[in-house]
Amino acid sequence: MKRLLFIITLAGLLVCNYAFSQSEAAETLIDFNEVVKDYSLSDGRQENEATLVYFGDQAGTQATEHLRKDMFSSLAMDNWRVTLASSSRTVERQSLCQAKEVKTKNGIGVMGIRIRFPESAFNSYALIEPPFEIQAFQRKYSSVNTDDGNTGVTEDEADYEGTKFDNKGVLKNVGIIKTISVEVYGANYPHGIGIMIMDENYQERIYHLGYLDYEGWQTLQWENPNYIADVRNRELIKYPLYPRSKPYVKLEGFVIYRDAATIGGDFITYIKDVKVTYDDAVLDTTDEIDHEQQWGILRDRTEMRRKVEYQRLGEKLLLEVIERQKTVDFKEKNSSSSSSTTE
Repeated sequence: MKRLLFIITLAGLLVCNYAFSQSEAAETLIDFNEVVKDYSLSDGRQENEATLVYFGDQAGTQATEHLRKDMFSSLAMDNWRVTLASSSRTVERQSLCQAKEVKTKNGIGVMGIRIRFPESAFNSYALIEPPFEIQAFQRKYSSVNTDDGNTGVTEDEADYEGTKFDNKGVLKNVGIIKTISVEVYGANYPHGIGIMIMDENYQERIYHLGYLDYEGWQTLQWENPNYIADVRNRELIKYPLYPRSKPYVKLEGFVIYRDAATIGGDFITYIKDVKVTYDDAVLDTTDEIDHEQQWGILRDRTEMRRKVEYQRLGEKLLLEVIERQKTVDFKEKNSSSSSSTTE
């Protein structure tokens, strides 16, 4: 009888462990194959349609329609910025640092990164950042118009939670993070890599993932040393429910570290995706009353945060568009003057 009870208990433990391992899964924070260039703008630029954002509304009344037509951006990999540390930055080095879309032999899109570190022996780093702060509450676009006289976008009003960047740089309902993993290509360089994550309180943290001193693809992972798997050992606290909004995290970028004792000069790497394993902050339970339908508190809060994010985004990208337009005008003037001289 005791042996039978022991076998039943052991079998129950094995089933529980199996069920727990099956329920634990890593959510994709971003898959760069999902942000490849697949949409053409009227000015010939290629962008990613799923993450396309329009900020012409921030231009003011003085902006021309020609300028407004250029006020689109997306998370397409060619738009990401690679910035050297100020102590290492020169015009030449910075001009050689870039991110670009690269296709593997299997046709998978990955983000290629080139960094020109100083060859002198001192510490340095480089930041790889998206072209704009990823918006946690941006609505999806139901249509995009770039024709003359009809420039702008139409937002999906039904998407009041703002899910445009969900799994494309944003994860919602994130409680305790257990692991963060990045699939990244190494070329035997001893440089380190970290990932920058921001939470709903605008607190940015850098998680060190490891070193790139290997050849080929490998998954580098940060594990939370304070994660307690057994809930019996956790500090259990009751939190108020509605109208508390669900916490989230969003991708701020990556950082590559170069130690003074290691090789400098040109460095390249590729990144496929980022995955996060975490506990849910709030369980989705069935309730007799739809609180949000009755009060709309979360909808109002989300709309307010969306406006703040959009304004901050527009002010920054507007300056970039104006600067890019100055460059285009300068090239056109030079070409016209050279052609008149030839005649």
